[in-house]
Amino acid sequence: MLDVKEIFKRIPHRYPFLLVDRILEVEPDQRIVGIKNVTFNEIFFQGHFPNRPVMPGVLICEAMAQVGAIFAYATRGGADGEKLFLLTGLDRVKFKRPVEPGDQLRLELTSLKRRGSFWKMRGVAMVDGKIVAQAEISAMEVPMD
Repeated sequence: MLDVKEIFKRIPHRYPFLLVDRILEVEPDQRIVGIKNVTFNEIFFQGHFPNRPVMPGVLICEAMAQVGAIFAYATRGGADGEKLFLLTGLDRVKFKRPVEPGDQLRLELTSLKRRGSFWKMRGVAMVDGKIVAQAEISAMEVPMD
């Protein structure tokens, strides 16, 4: 299990764009499970939407991608501070239910393919055991500079 201090060591994201609070499980080369606690204080709720706050779908996908980056670091043996994982594609994206303040997103990613610096993963986001979003996520490892 990784807390936010350990997450900071693995990905460069910081407030307001760190969208992962905890990693619950990691099976290198297989799968990862992370958590995002969605609070009313999230900056995006100020405008999306003021009278009916809903987490933007693109940020749910970003949360899955961040968990995927942590998964990639874990699979290849840790973060060295010299590599960055950049999102290169989203396929088969579906949104099933809105995510609102007070929800806890459970983000599960499984490995589909890895070739060199290219990664492809299947992500599923759930709230209370129900799927709220899913996507195939592609990313590429690049030098940090």
